[in-house]
Amino acid sequence: MKTLIRDGRVVTAVDDYRADILIDGEIVSVIGAKLDMEADKVIDAKGKLVIPGGIDPHTHMELPFGGTTAADDFLTGTRAAAYGGTTTIIDFAVQYKGEALLQAVDNWHKKAEGKTAIDYGFHLITTELEDNQIEEMHTVMDEGITSFKLFMAYPGVFLVDDATIFRAMSAAGERGGLICMHAENGIVINEIIKRALAEGRTAPKYHALTRPTIAEAEGVHRAIAIAEMAESPVYIVHLSCADALNKVREARDRGILAFAETCPQYLFLSIDDYGEDFEGAKYVMTPPLREKWNQAELWKGLKMDDLQVISTDHCPFCMKEQKELGRDDFSKIPNGAPGVENRVPLIYNGGVVENRISLNRFVELTSTAAAKMFGLFPKKGTIAVGSDADIVIFDPDKEQTLSVKTQHMNVDYNTYEGKRIRGVVETVLSRGRVVIEDGEYKGKPGDGQFLKRGTCVAI
Repeated sequence: MKTLIRDGRVVTAVDDYRADILIDGEIVSVIGAKLDMEADKVIDAKGKLVIPGGIDPHTHMELPFGGTTAADDFLTGTRAAAYGGTTTIIDFAVQYKGEALLQAVDNWHKKAEGKTAIDYGFHLITTELEDNQIEEMHTVMDEGITSFKLFMAYPGVFLVDDATIFRAMSAAGERGGLICMHAENGIVINEIIKRALAEGRTAPKYHALTRPTIAEAEGVHRAIAIAEMAESPVYIVHLSCADALNKVREARDRGILAFAETCPQYLFLSIDDYGEDFEGAKYVMTPPLREKWNQAELWKGLKMDDLQVISTDHCPFCMKEQKELGRDDFSKIPNGAPGVENRVPLIYNGGVVENRISLNRFVELTSTAAAKMFGLFPKKGTIAVGSDADIVIFDPDKEQTLSVKTQHMNVDYNTYEGKRIRGVVETVLSRGRVVIEDGEYKGKPGDGQFLKRGTCVAI
């Protein structure tokens, strides 16, 4: 099937021009001015932005956590992502204690198979890695999973020691892989939590007050130091505050291959959103929301390339029956919040409309940089002849109000309820197929393909 996108403003991380785009099957075939070619479908993009499909490299679909399971599965979560202009996710498979790496991968393949609305890949959360498992790690990489996540938080569940981190960084790095670090001092945080609970401080806001920014900064510093000793790059996930950002900035200034992402919640929400009652449970995520002044520092980091990617850490739990598990104890509230559907328009509004970043940088942060970082570029993350036709027709002038009433994420609240923004996803193509058009889902479960990723590319 051939599709012709006419007269749009094509914007990539480096380009900005008006053109027509001919899609032949799943790939971009021709780009040019006023193309006179036959097509089975013509899309009028006059007055609209034509941008690469978004890539969200940090999601947790149907993740078991905190005594429950994330509310979005691979069907509802990827469909919601498509509505929001994201055409690729990289989700986190989990190796539990005592489990083989390959078994963990197989488990997540079974969860996703036949469900996804868009293309997807996996990172692998690694909770054990002894010397005799390194060959298996390399086998996982050969199967297209070239990045691994390790935790300095959640003792007894995900936390690994520094020796395991060093071992993993060395083993992945020698094959062009990348370690993604959840960087917080979880051991000390647990002691602070115990002290707060003993003093009767149980409300959701204490989730934030027991996870100080210095604990995140210490974790980031330690992760970078271990990576330097392992002679390996490192990628810090969901960086939330200026203290942690400064550690990344200092390392990059010394020429260390340290990279980091932040998330919309840290750019638009603050510790004030927790309030004094249980409604604050909506915002219990890790790292927690920070004091509002950190937002300006994070935007500066995005503009100056001290932060390379904006992901969501999409891990939704409903208030009813899920977040309520921690009504009398903040430490039992499942950590996570929804966001995969809102990321692209939020960043357009907060970044481009509010003049914090350029239009090209917006595309880079929401698509291109992740494609390069995680071995998908130029198949994904750009609009070019030969690339996958993952394309979003975006109305830069139309406005919308974010609300649980209109969202497609399978959760009973919206993190940004009532926020009015400019910028609306109009049409979404995934490998040449229209999956979203005029607010309707046109695809079917299983349209998405698993992506075998290449080695990670320093950007």
